[in-house]
Amino acid sequence: MKSKGMFITLEGGEGSGKTTMLQLLSSMLQEQGIDCLTTREPGGIVISERIREVILAPEHTAMDARTEALLYAAARRQHLAEKVEPALKEGTIVLCDRFIDSSLAYQGHARGLGVEEVLAINRFATNGRFPDLTFYMDIEPAAGLARIASGQGREVNRLDMESLEFHNKVREGYQIAAAMYPERIITIDASRKLEEISGEMGRYLFAALKEFAV
Repeated sequence: MKSKGMFITLEGGEGSGKTTMLQLLSSMLQEQGIDCLTTREPGGIVISERIREVILAPEHTAMDARTEALLYAAARRQHLAEKVEPALKEGTIVLCDRFIDSSLAYQGHARGLGVEEVLAINRFATNGRFPDLTFYMDIEPAAGLARIASGQGREVNRLDMESLEFHNKVREGYQIAAAMYPERIITIDASRKLEEISGEMGRYLFAALKEFAV
């Protein structure tokens, strides 16, 4: 089955379960014979993965907030141009772990650079491209960080080392973004059992695909 290309992103704070749900949604689509591509930000391609290493290296604690915002935007631009846009043109469903809303929440709000200021940077970087659908996986920051602490094999990056206050501001930033784009962002309670979350997201996903194809 060939579907019209659709850009779907998963957002959320540290430990919200985005990566796990990305793989589950990908499996749901593949079971229905729908072409899909999974990727992540920052990263997804060689250049952007190199930028990711710079941004998230635990030793780079001296990084300026504006530098961080610009590096994310640069990685986003290359990833979009090299991987996401070509896949969408081929009619592929693209599932991406993080996109522009992460910058609004982390750099715009939590870092205090201003949501509108960071939005302007990213509008330039993406040439105005926004996701067609975004799932925001909402969880209390303390619970998300506890998941990371108890997990095995997950990379520990510079953002994990931030204070709980910072992560609370990230959550506020996501709530601001969700209020800005209610037609695109669906808030999911990520504190529930995996099967409950995947069931709800699956229903939203296929309803959106049906509407998008019309």
